[in-house]
Amino acid sequence: MNYNPAGSYQQYPGGGPGPYTSPPGPAPAAGSSKVATALLLISTILIGLMAGLFFAFDISVMPGLAAGDERTYVTAMQSFNKAIDGNGLFGMVFVLALLTSAASAVVEFRKGRRAVAIWVGAASVAYLIVLMITFSVDIPLNNELADAGNAAKMTDFSIVDKFKGTWATTNVMRTLLCTAALTALSRALVLYGRATR
Repeated sequence: MNYNPAGSYQQYPGGGPGPYTSPPGPAPAAGSSKVATALLLISTILIGLMAGLFFAFDISVMPGLAAGDERTYVTAMQSFNKAIDGNGLFGMVFVLALLTSAASAVVEFRKGRRAVAIWVGAASVAYLIVLMITFSVDIPLNNELADAGNAAKMTDFSIVDKFKGTWATTNVMRTLLCTAALTALSRALVLYGRATR
């Protein structure tokens, strides 16, 4: 046995005395790792939800409305927009998708996982463009449609052409951008798993 500064004795595996080996230090805090994981997962889920919403409009809502008459088109779109605008859950997902992905990119960069940060950053940029399109094109058109009033009293349906053309086209763009962001986040998840394995 060999007396060590900590006041205890250290033995070799065979039972003989051996040099003192200091005990291992405290394990790294897991809190920051849990935050990084949560941010990345939440970002992926939220942007996936937005991609699904836009995609549903592309393949069902807009083609379905286009097949009907203009008055029905206006009435339905006004109802859709009112339901979405008044839904707090949608608003939360719509905004948090950007905030969580941007925060995740910053965290990954600070942790030294640069490859992960690049992919998450790319997803954030793609989704930021989605927001820019929404606020500069889609929301103004939605407001114009709302200002048209009761569809039963309308005589000018030129707004419908704007929706069939501009709104529908920009919604496809939003779908593609969200899908690109979701793909980037999926790649980031793979790299994150390898880096933290």
